[in-house]
Amino acid sequence: MKLLLINNDGGGFADYIEVSAETTVAQLFEQKMGDAEARDYLIRVNRQPCPPNQRLQDGDRISITPTKIEGA
Repeated sequence: MKLLLINNDGGGFADYIEVSAETTVAQLFEQKMGDAEARDYLIRVNRQPCPPNQRLQDGDRISITPTKIEGA
């Protein structure tokens, strides 16, 4: 399924990505952010806060924004 991923970490980017059906928010975060801690980010699906076990749907918009910004 196709999702819009908005990553506001560092320089930031937005892009459409393909993920398998049944992918959860936590699984996507782990795939895209590697060793980063989810507690250090505000993660939203379709502009709404979401639980880590929420299953993603085709066409969802996911944004990942750090809660702590280096140098600020």
